[in-house]
Amino acid sequence: MRWTLMSIVAGMSLWTAGQAQAQGPAECAKLANLQIPNLAMVINKAEWFPASAPGATPAGPRYTGPLPAFCRLDAVIDKRTGEGGKSYGIGFALTLPAEWNHRFLMQGGGGLNGSVQFPLGAQAAGTIPALVRGFAVVNTDSGHTGAGAFDASFLQDQQASLDFAYIAVGRVAEVAKLIIARYYGQPAGYSYFSGCSTGGREAMLMTQRYPRYFDGVVSGAPAMRTGFSNLADRWVAISFNQIAPKDAQGKPIPGGAFSESDRQLVVKSLLKQCDLKDGVEDGMVFNISGCGFDPSSLVCSGAKSDSCLTAQQAGALKRAFGGPRDSRGIQVYPGFLFDTGITAKRGIPGLLNPGPSPVGPPSTGTEQDVDKEVMLVANPLVDTTATNLTTFSGHGGKLLFYHGVSDPWFSALDTLEYYQKMSAANGGPAKVADWSRIYLVPGMGHCGGGEAALDTFDMLSAVVDWVEKGKAPDAVTATGKAFPGRSRPLCAYPKSAHYTGQGDPEDARNFVCRE
Repeated sequence: MRWTLMSIVAGMSLWTAGQAQAQGPAECAKLANLQIPNLAMVINKAEWFPASAPGATPAGPRYTGPLPAFCRLDAVIDKRTGEGGKSYGIGFALTLPAEWNHRFLMQGGGGLNGSVQFPLGAQAAGTIPALVRGFAVVNTDSGHTGAGAFDASFLQDQQASLDFAYIAVGRVAEVAKLIIARYYGQPAGYSYFSGCSTGGREAMLMTQRYPRYFDGVVSGAPAMRTGFSNLADRWVAISFNQIAPKDAQGKPIPGGAFSESDRQLVVKSLLKQCDLKDGVEDGMVFNISGCGFDPSSLVCSGAKSDSCLTAQQAGALKRAFGGPRDSRGIQVYPGFLFDTGITAKRGIPGLLNPGPSPVGPPSTGTEQDVDKEVMLVANPLVDTTATNLTTFSGHGGKLLFYHGVSDPWFSALDTLEYYQKMSAANGGPAKVADWSRIYLVPGMGHCGGGEAALDTFDMLSAVVDWVEKGKAPDAVTATGKAFPGRSRPLCAYPKSAHYTGQGDPEDARNFVCRE
């Protein structure tokens, strides 16, 4: 049976009234028998975990620190048999810490989801995940089980498609809140959502379709127009393939358009022109708007050498990074910014270093019909580009965006363009700055990483302080393994970090945010 929020809230008083705050293994065990009126839910397990020492955690690979004592509930709602006789249901896991801080965090997914990840709440939370801070955290598979992160077979089932697109995250948010109220004897005081990529799309989804569910939302590198971003990545690959040398079968050699020295020349020239625009030469470009790098400046005046590019190479770079256009010259997806991570080899390859990615082999195509592709990739079911957020902002909601400038999958310019359109639709930039900010992260790839990036930052504390203390996050401090001992402020756009000229240039306190 499909349930509604009102039907469950009406039944909530039947089983929450008078409950004392529960924090131990006995109360955790009781959750195995939990029943919610009008909800078809199967609880797979309710397991208690005592506090763990560093390195002995059941959490994901990105966090090896200690965990507090907590209860983990694993369940599925609305199990059914769908298209082709395949089993479906909305799976989720909820972690409930013994020492609860009265806050709830929903953790976004990734790829095409299809699995329940450990509800830790580590994304964009600095070095201390949400669960460790005392948040109750939930994560969902969004309504299907996949063979891998990009298994799209569930799309053959209409309900599974709808669940992935928008239904599952809303339903799990409601159910998690009700279980939290049951377990602790009181509802969460504040509710937050944080995710990146697909999780970033889900974050935007919450502000657009479920505007009253969360007090604060953090959206990183949102996969809000995946069909169009894939089109743009093909545009980049094809631009390079058209000038690349051919193999024995006559196919372009992926990556062959530029030698390693060519790639390094582009990045070194970019830094030479733009690095000092933030006041200090540090191998990072913070003044993105003022950079204006043009590969045409690298064209050889004579014979090709390691210190210059051919006219064909420079032209391919301008075309590729300029973004796809249709036959009428209309831009269908923003271009990409020139940044230090475009030559990345580790993780997801940078745009100048095409190779196998988590979703497939490198492209060898040389032709593209953008007009036809636009018709095929437009998918309003999963595109989260609605801009009317008056209900979300009206109830006091706060929304933070962040995006790596070197992201090769989703252009930071697309997220920025959405933010600007959303600002215009909600009273203008000055008014929207009262409840939303966007941060561009130099050198960072998709959701993290980067050989010249500071990719550790705490957007979770920033949104919590804004929601609960009214402290607007003009800047968020970033650190990272790429530059040990260095910190920088990530300034809310359109401002960027600039060295004051005094004090240690490795210390964020000696930088100011300015346009």
